Amino acid sequence: MKQLFFTFVFFATVTLSPFAQNSFTKVISKDRVIPSYYMEVTFDKTVHLIFPSGVTYIDLGSSSIIADKADGAENVVRVKAAIKGFKEETNFSVITDEGSFYSFIVNYSENPEKLNIEMKDFLHNEKLGNEPENSVEVYLSELGNESPQAVQMAMEKIYKTNRKKVKHVNSKQFGIEFQFRGIFSHNGLLFLHTEIKNTTDIPFDIDFLVFKIVDKRVIKRMAIQETVIEPVRAYNYLTSVKGKEAESTVFTFRKFTIPDKKQLVVELFEKNGGRHQRFVVKNGDLVKAQPCR
Repeated sequence: MKQLFFTFVFFATVTLSPFAQNSFTKVISKDRVIPSYYMEVTFDKTVHLIFPSGVTYIDLGSSSIIADKADGAENVVRVKAAIKGFKEETNFSVITDEGSFYSFIVNYSENPEKLNIEMKDFLHNEKLGNEPENSVEVYLSELGNESPQAVQMAMEKIYKTNRKKVKHVNSKQFGIEFQFRGIFSHNGLLFLHTEIKNTTDIPFDIDFLVFKIVDKRVIKRMAIQETVIEPVRAYNYLTSVKGKEAESTVFTFRKFTIPDKKQLVVELFEKNGGRHQRFVVKNGDLVKAQPCR
């Protein structure tokens, strides 16, 4: 009797296992699969992929290929075979800082037909209204709960609307005016809209721009305590402003506030020149940030 019971349990376990697996698993439908691009590589030549924005992630399917960003170019990836004549098909994936995901299937060829590939043609074109099957939003940790596409759209809207919301935060000297036009917030992010106006005939070449939180009052002989705040995105980032012209930039930051007895200092430095600019933003200005709409 005991042997019969064990036999029944074993039979039930074996026969029910497939049904148990089916009840707790789900088949991936075709509309959930991101298609891959097919490409060929070789050992003696390099394939270059040109993306519309900077590359933040590259993952290789095997050691048969090597891929990395080209020196001095954030949006160009070079790919080639690491093993001459490798037989097994492999793959690799790329994520760009605008949140686009690309997948590639790779095979070996002695003479690849395509050595320089521009990926921009495969992206969503708003004017044409077409969107590729592999279009997908990738969320990056630096942007919190917002997608790169949404952040880009918010910055572009602030830039194009170009309304001056802040009137008392600026610096004006040497024929250069550097000012805040507006402070906006959305989903854990701060957008700071700045403008550089050059009233002289001499171009203003930008060396660098720094945002830092410093003590309001610094006692002599006391070390200055400062914290640099780095933007995670910038729209229309400037390197120069021509004479008699004005240009603006929208910077995106992870949400921050200014501690008591401290202030946000924004400094703009001219390259090979001395027309530097500096202004102060108080916490009261930040907390009045307007929502992005």
